[in-house]
Amino acid sequence: MYEIIFAIIILIVGMFLIFFSSNIAVKHSAILASALGISPLIIGISLVSIGTDLPEIFNSIISSSLGHADINVGDSVGSILTQITLVFGLLPIICGSFKIDRKEIIILGACQILALIVIYAILEKGYFTYLNAIILVGSLVIYLIIISSVTKESILERVDLIEKTSTPKSKPFHILIAFLGFIGVAIGAYCIVQSIITLSSLFHVHEYIISFFIASIGTSLPELAVDVNAIRQKHYKIAIGDIVGSCIVDATLSIGIGQVFFPQAISAELAVPTVLYTIFASFIVFIIVAVKKKMDKKAGIAFIILYLVSYLLLFILI
Repeated sequence: MYEIIFAIIILIVGMFLIFFSSNIAVKHSAILASALGISPLIIGISLVSIGTDLPEIFNSIISSSLGHADINVGDSVGSILTQITLVFGLLPIICGSFKIDRKEIIILGACQILALIVIYAILEKGYFTYLNAIILVGSLVIYLIIISSVTKESILERVDLIEKTSTPKSKPFHILIAFLGFIGVAIGAYCIVQSIITLSSLFHVHEYIISFFIASIGTSLPELAVDVNAIRQKHYKIAIGDIVGSCIVDATLSIGIGQVFFPQAISAELAVPTVLYTIFASFIVFIIVAVKKKMDKKAGIAFIILYLVSYLLLFILI
């Protein structure tokens, strides 16, 4: 009993640590890069666009290094589903209705679904090869080029917001705080991975299941925080770009980076149905948003229901 309570506490602590640390790491890295004269667009593409996915990226590397790649894949795929349904659905409920650019959502949505189809083709075999992982990680460059061309304005706005809301400090200060932020993310990810391994053993539930349905919520918290803040400030494109952009990063870099260094087998019987459902849910979300050209409470509730329906998979997978 004490082991279960302790593992749950460690899981929660890891989630909160990873949430706050990732925000600190991205913020101070962006400020430092700006102070060094790096282009705001480059900062936005390389740091800000990927920044909210630091939890999944570190989780991927740490879980794969420990020989538990199912945790990596479960968290990455689960985060995609969580962000595109639950996080997206909560935004109009928390912040009210807002408009969507149809062209932008169609292009971004097509990129996300294509990335998920590639993942499905890989996971269906039940294992990653070094080449598979390299292709996944490398494909992010192509997606980022597309994303930056479609959401260039919102990327620059987000970098500008970080700079405006920050108090100028010395470069060594930002280096130190950014470093501590990355260390915090690494420690938080390690706590999450170890707690999942423990809970999986104690409850006799597969690591993939816990990662997909539970850990993904914790690693998606940075997206929710960023997007709620953006919507409240009427930066709607920032929120949309962050949600779908994060899903694309999860479907490429996050899921592949751990396998680049530690390629290993995956439980295909668990991964395949969850990826298929994520593709289905994403398709429904993008169709609804493209047709309505806005996000309102009705759409939000529909997306949250899509997320909750995924829990029916538990009865099939367990």
